[in-house]
Amino acid sequence: MSDVYNALIVGIGGQGVVLASNVLGEACLAEGRTVRCSETHGMAQRGGSVESHVRINGRYSPLIPPGQADLLISFELLEALRYRHYLKPEGTFVVNEYLVVPTSVYVQRLPVPQKDELLEQLRGDRFYLIDAQALAKEAGSPLTQNIVMVGAASTHLPLAITSLHEGIKRWVPAKTLEMNLKAFDLGRAATTR
Repeated sequence: MSDVYNALIVGIGGQGVVLASNVLGEACLAEGRTVRCSETHGMAQRGGSVESHVRINGRYSPLIPPGQADLLISFELLEALRYRHYLKPEGTFVVNEYLVVPTSVYVQRLPVPQKDELLEQLRGDRFYLIDAQALAKEAGSPLTQNIVMVGAASTHLPLAITSLHEGIKRWVPAKTLEMNLKAFDLGRAATTR
């Protein structure tokens, strides 16, 4: 494959967005592909927005232009809405159903966003809603939600499962490897049902 495949991973601080992009980058290296990655994470420790651009077979800029993402993986519903303009019209959207209401909503006495209203705005032909929290708990720890989401997105990535497993092995602590591989498999099964 010589064409660039653009994957954007978004979430909030502490959800493991950067680790997920490192897994994808490592999988690219295992296959001998070029990869360009970049992440932004201002105020991430306080629940701020985090975005990671992964350009598989990328040769130039690590940043994905708006409207050019083949795949958007969102670990949180409001972040999905915030970044949906990056997705191509024919792109794939893999979204965790988790919703974090920012404190500013309460402080400013704004209406609390409703999950159903957000989903109405997000749904499309290639939209997959994942309950990553439940799947991560089934895998053994809620901390594996990011790997659940990588697994869910894996059916749409131009990367082999063995390469993605290599990426996981490289980036998660050895004592959590089995649990993370199970999380990956549960996420993958969620989009192939």
